[in-house]
Amino acid sequence: MKKTINVGNKIIGEGNPCFVIAEAGANWKISPDNEINYKHALKLIDIAAESGADIVKFQIFSADKIYVKDAGCANYLGDEKSIYEIIKDIELPYEWIPNLKKYCDQKEIMFFASPFDIEAVDILEKVGVESYKIASYSITDFPLLKHVANKNKPIFMSTGASTLEEVERAFNYIKKCGNDQLILLQCTAKYPAPMTSINLRTIDTLKSKFGCLIGLSDHSRDPIIAPVGAVALGAKVIEKHYTTDNNHAGPDHKFAVLPLELKKMVDSIRKMEDALGSNHKIVIEEEEELRNFARHFIYSIKSIKKGELFTSENIDTLRCGKKEKGLDPIFYDNIVGKRASCDILPQTPINETVVEN
Repeated sequence: MKKTINVGNKIIGEGNPCFVIAEAGANWKISPDNEINYKHALKLIDIAAESGADIVKFQIFSADKIYVKDAGCANYLGDEKSIYEIIKDIELPYEWIPNLKKYCDQKEIMFFASPFDIEAVDILEKVGVESYKIASYSITDFPLLKHVANKNKPIFMSTGASTLEEVERAFNYIKKCGNDQLILLQCTAKYPAPMTSINLRTIDTLKSKFGCLIGLSDHSRDPIIAPVGAVALGAKVIEKHYTTDNNHAGPDHKFAVLPLELKKMVDSIRKMEDALGSNHKIVIEEEEELRNFARHFIYSIKSIKKGELFTSENIDTLRCGKKEKGLDPIFYDNIVGKRASCDILPQTPINETVVEN
């Protein structure tokens, strides 16, 4: 797999900023009125653009194409509802997609989505998305993987609720399809995900195993800890759900971060990137002044007569400040036991000129 991947005008890879996915997901849904929902979808795009995220992601699916009929019920907002009803309630209207893409273009933020079926892929391809996202539960949907891989565009693939063997199977299948632009995302498929379940060290496991770009799809409620920790461990992509109000009705609002938290997350990622800096251990420009002022050198601490032995009682290693520097303390043991070549006052730098050969 490629170690550097272009998505639109962004470059993902070593030496480039972490790519931030603002996950609007199904959080556009806040009302029975789709006119209100559409305006809310646009507002979510505004929030993502203002946060500094690189791309905004929605989810595109049809309730008729996800589960088998009579798949059962789940607890939804305190009530038992059929999974069909839950999914049906948050289907993104297909007719919105071109306008959402156009609005993202106007706001200078990229648009893409997680397609959950073949038709959804084709709709996204038609509007000109520059990448695709494979959701965790689609990692074993090989017809979908093939259809997406054949578009020959970058793929972000979440790995929640998957074994390493299942991830490897999907990885190899996409590679076999001829797509070498896959980015794997460590993910915990729990909403919200407890901090103890994030397992950021899996990032190292995935990097070692697959040798590709790795990121984190984070479902924890905290906006900072997991994303920033992941970046410190080498994640090149961070995905995070966001909303305008955690009290909105819907499956993903409760654990999503709020607008100011999303911006704080992006800002914190950028600060961590600054803090990571270089792996070269050198004296940087900002250190030079204190280095020259506060390093230790050898000085006399008492009056020393010509011919007198240097001892630990009359010389010491002191910080130089703005005074003339003595010898480096590495020579301290060599000086002790030698004789002074002249009279020396206290606080005099000890160098070769005052030491007998």
